[in-house]
Amino acid sequence: MTYEQLAARVTAEGETAGRRYALLVPVWEEAGELSLLFEVRSPSLHTQPGEVCFPGGGAEPGEGPQRTALRETAEELGLVPPMVELGPALPPVRRRAGEQIYPFLGRLCPGWREGLSLGKDEVAEVFSVPLSFFRDTPPEVYRCEQRTIPPADFPNERVGHPEGYPWKRGETTVLLWTWEGKVIWGLTARVVQSLVDLL
Repeated sequence: MTYEQLAARVTAEGETAGRRYALLVPVWEEAGELSLLFEVRSPSLHTQPGEVCFPGGGAEPGEGPQRTALRETAEELGLVPPMVELGPALPPVRRRAGEQIYPFLGRLCPGWREGLSLGKDEVAEVFSVPLSFFRDTPPEVYRCEQRTIPPADFPNERVGHPEGYPWKRGETTVLLWTWEGKVIWGLTARVVQSLVDLL
């Protein structure tokens, strides 16, 4: 095997490794003000019930992130082009479990309210927040400790660790905004912050 062949395999594996996720950050304009549209996840969902998020999810086989963002928006909110227009990509974010999330700005076009149809299995309600709120209101910031806890059968002796080896600890920052009783936090807040950073 040559270096070029190895590099091609690494590139191909990197492009297909793991499940890809994408989401849409729906933005609409009214009276010269921009607002973001958020979902509240159904309380019957097994993962993250009742949490605030943007429409999005995992890619289907052979599906690119742009297509994923639009498909998930259609499934969750009933909004399809021309009611929603896919815009530019925002910086990717990584979940703590390692998955890469690809967010896209999306414009909600005139008439989107009439086309709104919530996927009741996934979405309990939607609400909007003026973008200026996030620009003018710093989020609450929580620093959370992350620890490595090896299993009981980890081979400490083989890797040269003494008894009671002090594994390094890390830290992660969690952002949180509250708007009219709705809490916007976690990955969703990180995506909002990346948008605010561009203002």
